Amino acid sequence: MQLMSEKGAAGGGLRERKKRATRAALAEAAVRLAAEHGAEKVTVEAISAAAGVSVRTFFNYFDSRDDAFVVIDADAGARMRRAVLEAPAEHSPLAALREAMAAELAEAEQQHELWRLHAEVLHASPHLLARGVGAHMAAEADLADAIALRLRGDGDTGGDGPGLYPRLLAAVAGAAVRTSMDHWSAHQEEAAFLDVFHEVFTLLAAGLPAPTA
Repeated sequence: MQLMSEKGAAGGGLRERKKRATRAALAEAAVRLAAEHGAEKVTVEAISAAAGVSVRTFFNYFDSRDDAFVVIDADAGARMRRAVLEAPAEHSPLAALREAMAAELAEAEQQHELWRLHAEVLHASPHLLARGVGAHMAAEADLADAIALRLRGDGDTGGDGPGLYPRLLAAVAGAAVRTSMDHWSAHQEEAAFLDVFHEVFTLLAAGLPAPTA
């Protein structure tokens, strides 16, 4: 879940919103250029020009050119972590994670083309794909830590890491998002993406009962 909704990130001051918009413009320019020309042929100068900013501005947001292809929204993980920790106490860990993810995916239907192009860019470049997998695993680990903190309630995930349940929940939630996106992509005329997303999480919450004939 590398591409995240800017509307889901709404909040903060005008300066922060402008910064998020600039990062999003750079990331989108990088992905579209890479999809058209191949990532190895795209320069920082070309990305910056397509986004209407200077090269210096590019490096205010990304440490390297490859980061623009892989780390689409570096703040998304922190937002979801915060949302999980700040969710109402009556929410189950699954419900807290569902709402945090739903906020990030609120514009998935509008971003569908960009999601597809992003996947194509990563799969066309083995080293970018490897970095993407690494970024996904790091984001999943951060969510597991947030779930562990929420369960413990004492600000400590424990010396042995988040534990089995938080790790499993974070992994299952990530798989649920991918399943939702894949299903919706093949059946867009049948339901809105968030409806599919919530249906998937309802099945998870119910313990994945077998469908009736």
